[in-house]
Amino acid sequence: MAHVSDLIATDIEQYLKAHEHKSLLRFITCGSVDDGKSTLIGRLLYESKMLFEDQLAAVEADSKKFGTQGDQIDFALLVDGLAAEREQGITIDVAYRFFSTDKRKFIVADTPGHEQYTRNMVTGASTADVAILMVDARRGILTQTRRHSYLVSLLGIRHIVVAINKMDLVDYSEKVFRDIREDYTAFAAQIGLEDVSFIPLSAFRGDNIIEPSSAMPWYHGSTLMAYLETVEIDDARMQRAPFRLPVQWVNRPNLDFRGFAGQVASGVIRPGDRIRVQPSGRESTVARIVTHGGDLAQAVSGQSVTLTLADEIDISRGDVISTVEAPAEVADQFETTLVWMHDEPMLPGRPYLLKIGAKTVAATITDIKYQVNVNTLEHVAAKKLELNAIGVCNISLDRPIAFDAYRDNRDTGGFILVDRLSNNTVGAGLLHFALRRAHNIHLQHVDVDKVARATQKHQKSCVLWFTGLSGAGKSSIANLVEKKLHALGHHTYLLDGDNVRHGLNKDLGFTDADRVENIRRVAEVAKLMVDAGLIVLTAFISPFKSERRMARSLMGDDEFIEIFVDTPLEIAEQRDVKGLYKKARRGELKNFTGIDSPYEAPENPELRLTTPQLSLDAAADAVIATLRLRGVIAD
Repeated sequence: MAHVSDLIATDIEQYLKAHEHKSLLRFITCGSVDDGKSTLIGRLLYESKMLFEDQLAAVEADSKKFGTQGDQIDFALLVDGLAAEREQGITIDVAYRFFSTDKRKFIVADTPGHEQYTRNMVTGASTADVAILMVDARRGILTQTRRHSYLVSLLGIRHIVVAINKMDLVDYSEKVFRDIREDYTAFAAQIGLEDVSFIPLSAFRGDNIIEPSSAMPWYHGSTLMAYLETVEIDDARMQRAPFRLPVQWVNRPNLDFRGFAGQVASGVIRPGDRIRVQPSGRESTVARIVTHGGDLAQAVSGQSVTLTLADEIDISRGDVISTVEAPAEVADQFETTLVWMHDEPMLPGRPYLLKIGAKTVAATITDIKYQVNVNTLEHVAAKKLELNAIGVCNISLDRPIAFDAYRDNRDTGGFILVDRLSNNTVGAGLLHFALRRAHNIHLQHVDVDKVARATQKHQKSCVLWFTGLSGAGKSSIANLVEKKLHALGHHTYLLDGDNVRHGLNKDLGFTDADRVENIRRVAEVAKLMVDAGLIVLTAFISPFKSERRMARSLMGDDEFIEIFVDTPLEIAEQRDVKGLYKKARRGELKNFTGIDSPYEAPENPELRLTTPQLSLDAAADAVIATLRLRGVIAD
């Protein structure tokens, strides 16, 4: 049931109308384990009359079975919904709850305190206006408290309440409260938290939650509920920011109407205002602001509207409509902070999809500047980011996008990374600024192009990408194919794995991160050689699907021919010309493909060569026949 109001009994329509127009505050509770986050939310739900009688009866029964408060109601059980949470007495997943008062509506996210659930905490904090940071009065500021404070600062939450909980267990001591406030104030200054309020309370007993506590007459500040009812909501601040509307849908119901629908991310817009569409840079004037209930005289941050323009200009889903006076920036390379959320580590050079607003583009992490130790805030060197790690990275996109720095606008400065093969969300990021080279480096037009160079050589340029286990026969087959092509008068170049590591890639080892970078460099070199009109042969294990897909994406249509040299591990190991398998089996060679590092076999290669059944010459002839069939060389 909703918060108790006299209007419910006397005028339900008036009550519903008033409820509809209340402002909505989103906030999170975070802090160390067992600081009382779930208990606080349960108390808020109880005090705001948001429980049905059967829910109250159920939690009373659960308190006897799972509770930690003796014969009293364990309010934490109202939020800890997972069986594992109740059994362990901790929060694992993010739990969202709604409640309301006469003044405001609320959505609260109870976020987990354990370090291994950092990604869950980041998810809950991404849309919050306020963070309630729980501190156990007996234990003071802990490492986990500092870590969550850093994450709150990182995610741009501007209003922080340090709720010093369990004051009843320290006899409501003013000295304890002041000591914790002094310690946290010094730490908050280090990480740039400015708007910090301190409230002593007992979530279990209800002190300073709704009413001022008679047990703490020395505290003259606000109660927690009074603070939540009056703090500024982020939407109010964003209405003062420059106008942004990320286009979610081009609305074309008939030939006479063309509008651009989306939610206003910031600012105010009115008919007659000049706008700029980005990244194209085209400009026009707003003709109408259309909604289901009729046209509006203005639209503000948080409203979902459809804009029609005075001019017919090309706008697509994912574009951003900005004010002319203060447009969003446009770039394709950025410095970012990245929170990694997947069990498989993030490796620089590996291709991902980046989704910002309604726009999805191809992205590559080009460099990890450093990883942040969230417990000490120390910057440490890193070659990859593991699950829950946070790093400052450079990222490159395949096309320019419109953006704002995350600190200025979370909607146009925040993004997620998506795995291209599984479509899983693997990371969340915050854009800092465009790299200078994004604006200063441009493609130079040349008159002699790839087609002209290849035509001169009487061939079509392409890449023959040989992949397979060590000892499968990749280099031998590629070498024989090149000899046959050379004899036919074609222009080729063979990039062999061992040869490349003597020069271009001699600084790389055999870790997963170095393997990714090895293939990235080879793919870029192959792309240049294809542009030169050559038939390029590459003989590399290239064990990961994502890197082979990245190499394919660099080439044009029909220019990438994947050739899987399919040799079983036991046969490749029997050959072992270089003695590498023996070293790997003895533990002398780490990260060896097929032994202690995986090989991800191609699912749909253009050509599969089963070398146990094919002779070397037959395999080479099969490649030549494929080239003729695809029109790369003449019959």
